[in-house]
Amino acid sequence: MARLVVSTVVLAALVLCTLGVDRSNFKRCDESSFCKRNRAMEKGKSAWIVDSNSLKTSATSLSVDLKNTQDDSVTLILKVTAIKGGTVRVHVDDKNPPRPRHQVQDVLQTLEEVQMTTKLESNVITGSILDGTNAVEIGLAPFRIDFLHKGEVVVSGNRQGLFNFEHHRARRDTDAADMWEENFKSHPDTKPYGPASVGLDVTFVGSEHVYGIPEHASSLALKNTKDTDPYRLYNLDVFEYELDNPMALYGSIPFMVAHSPAITTGFFLLNSAEMWIDVETTTDGVFAGMLRKLQSLFGDQPTPVTHTHWMAESGVIDAFVLLGPAPADVYRQYAALTGAPALPPLFALAFHQCRWNYNDENDVAMVAGKMDEHDIPFDVLWLDIEHTNGKRYFTWDTGKFPTPEKMQTALQVTGRRMVNIVDPHIKRDNGYHIHDEATQLGYYIKNKDGADYDGWCWPGSSSWLDFLKPEIQAWWASQFALDKYKGTTNSLYIWNDMNEPSVFNGPEVTMHKDAKHLGGVEHRDVHNIYGMWQQAATAQGIVQRSGGVERPFVLSRAFFAGSQRYGAIWTGDNKADWGHLAASIPMVLSVGLAGLPFAGADIGGFFGNPDKELQVRWFQIGSFQPFMRAHAHIDTKRREPYLLDEPERGYVRDAIRRRYVYLPLWYTLFYESSKTGLPVMRPLWMEYPQDKTGFAEQEEYLVGSSLLVAPVLRSGANTVEVYFPGNQPWYDVESFKVHFGPTRKTISAPLSKMPVFQRGGSIVPLKTRVRRSSSLAAHDPFTLVVALSNEGTASGSLYVDDYHTFAYVKGQFAVRAFEVTHRGDKKYRFTSSNGDAHGKLSTHTREWIERVRVLGLPAAPVSVTTATGNTLDFSFNDKTGVLDVKKPAGNVLDDVDFTIQL
Repeated sequence: MARLVVSTVVLAALVLCTLGVDRSNFKRCDESSFCKRNRAMEKGKSAWIVDSNSLKTSATSLSVDLKNTQDDSVTLILKVTAIKGGTVRVHVDDKNPPRPRHQVQDVLQTLEEVQMTTKLESNVITGSILDGTNAVEIGLAPFRIDFLHKGEVVVSGNRQGLFNFEHHRARRDTDAADMWEENFKSHPDTKPYGPASVGLDVTFVGSEHVYGIPEHASSLALKNTKDTDPYRLYNLDVFEYELDNPMALYGSIPFMVAHSPAITTGFFLLNSAEMWIDVETTTDGVFAGMLRKLQSLFGDQPTPVTHTHWMAESGVIDAFVLLGPAPADVYRQYAALTGAPALPPLFALAFHQCRWNYNDENDVAMVAGKMDEHDIPFDVLWLDIEHTNGKRYFTWDTGKFPTPEKMQTALQVTGRRMVNIVDPHIKRDNGYHIHDEATQLGYYIKNKDGADYDGWCWPGSSSWLDFLKPEIQAWWASQFALDKYKGTTNSLYIWNDMNEPSVFNGPEVTMHKDAKHLGGVEHRDVHNIYGMWQQAATAQGIVQRSGGVERPFVLSRAFFAGSQRYGAIWTGDNKADWGHLAASIPMVLSVGLAGLPFAGADIGGFFGNPDKELQVRWFQIGSFQPFMRAHAHIDTKRREPYLLDEPERGYVRDAIRRRYVYLPLWYTLFYESSKTGLPVMRPLWMEYPQDKTGFAEQEEYLVGSSLLVAPVLRSGANTVEVYFPGNQPWYDVESFKVHFGPTRKTISAPLSKMPVFQRGGSIVPLKTRVRRSSSLAAHDPFTLVVALSNEGTASGSLYVDDYHTFAYVKGQFAVRAFEVTHRGDKKYRFTSSNGDAHGKLSTHTREWIERVRVLGLPAAPVSVTTATGNTLDFSFNDKTGVLDVKKPAGNVLDDVDFTIQL
């Protein structure tokens, strides 16, 4: 009977997957009592005032009491702290809580505070920050908090009077029933502590566009929600999701970025409970007298503002206002708060081939062999849930995979790795070692009555580990040791799926909110961070497995603020149609704008069977997104690239090979991201912050600052409309044809081509000798592509290390800085020099510079000569205007100095 029940549950899940998302399984705001209450608040009727007599100050902060004029029993404490680098922290909690409210752990880095001087004058408390450009002003009655940059208000809190803080208290006769218990379909939520939501309106002054707060299948620039549901942040298993919808998906990062031609700012609400966010862009005369500098940018037009309303079910208000002022400043500030992105090993940036499921060891060998036979490189082959013994993670189906170490070694011979799936649901089966030990140690999340939480997922009856407890995270990490996870090698990495967590028979296909974690913390308080905890513990296990030597690779479906420190994510169970192809751009961009750069979408669509045109176009765009993986549902037709007929197979091969050619650029960008927090895949406005044409553009994007990618997103199209931003030339990376911005052009894009352009003024590193895997090309030479600016100049960089260990942390790396200068006398000087004195890499690389390719010279050179007087070989193509300078350096670490004479 047990087997029948398990099979029925799994069959039902598969049927639901096939039918697509049932919107009725997921709440709308009017079905969520706290969202409904907060959204019903009347604007301009704030009941909160500041008790100025309570003002206390320190060298870096101020604190005051907030009083509710409608309930004198309630006192909150507001603390404002200046954080180094242009960030202000605003923390609000009950002053004397009857029960401590949850405060999010494991996200913030050690924050350095800076001096802030405070004064009370004319019913306004002003905190002036030491940097001299930023300040905070707190209005007393009603409570309001403004954030100023150079004397101008750029962000304002409680401007609309929607601040709300439901304090823990006894039940009242006047309370609505859903404040203390709530039902959704057949699922009760007992809410034993009653209503505890928090809310705050945040206004971005001068900004018409806001971005971020993923994950949603929606536009890049967030839409007004006045006539729709708010954007929801609540990690959920939503397969074949709807497009252009604010409903919640797999991950949640409560970080929003506002941008205008004058300034870029950010707002981060550190809260891991369910959250809803309203957005409304309008004009507001309230700020007209306060915004002289901003007003000048809009002429006589009213000042645009974007009002946002943040509503969370529980916890506290722990908010951070990032005052920029430039886009790069905001990402530096956010990285200082939540941590910089991890530098992945190089193989993780290459091509991954996945399917639910590769059947057995022979199937794995066949796929690898066929890829080689058709000259299609790949770095990683993936195994889904069917590789296990009855969905028991950390095990193998020994009938299908009798010699897994041998299988992994066979892949490793060609420089390849394998990834296994390890989900968080643990099969409740006596005799299964993971379950037995977790039960004995008391490591499972509990239900509301204190018993181990029991829900349904792929194995049937399952329980979930309580990752809130560091001891349990450490125990989970230890399970990846080679002597515990039998059949694995150091070349096997991990995929954490279903970690929202997905519970097939739970409310909204997830865990009950009144389930209990360590110390009685309710699941409602920590729901959105659960998946990050699992990914973090898994990554630690991979590091420990190698004795701290190897960098980990872990893919997670669920994510939260801070996930960027642990690995990659993907956009979940998408669909094989053109709409989902197009949606991958704003979805991946939005995740990057929220501080998590390592993201991608399943190439080809997880559900359904793409036709050959869609498959080609998806591989083309996937090759220029940060995480590149092809994946498919178990019920789809096999669609490995080699199964295509020619010419489509050749087009896909070209797209994948192009990914390998550009790996040096991707790796360099990820290194820079690990230092700056900048996304590697960027919207146009990040590099062209005053060009309004790019503010809402989501059909083209930038890779770093150097490449403009303009994919084909519609069936049957053989041209694409491309907007070229800026005033520098853009060079087609294939034909080398030049286009000048700012302008919009129709560009030819037959099925064999996805238009990509290199910005004039940039230098991009490539490796043009494509091997079967990235590891086999580790010592191959570089080609540097110099795209000259209008002024005849260019610059760029290259990051080099051993590509897989943590040795770079100890200085075993090199950054090479490249520059071309032009003196106006028909001479162009190229130099390569040390770009980071902290890098100590010396003889640990055999890589060299094979060629420097120069685009945009006005005439053919007559000579290329080194600074020491040696002549270098070169060739010049009169038709394309491309100069190739051959073998300018014996090693990539060598300084280079040569001059091109026209």
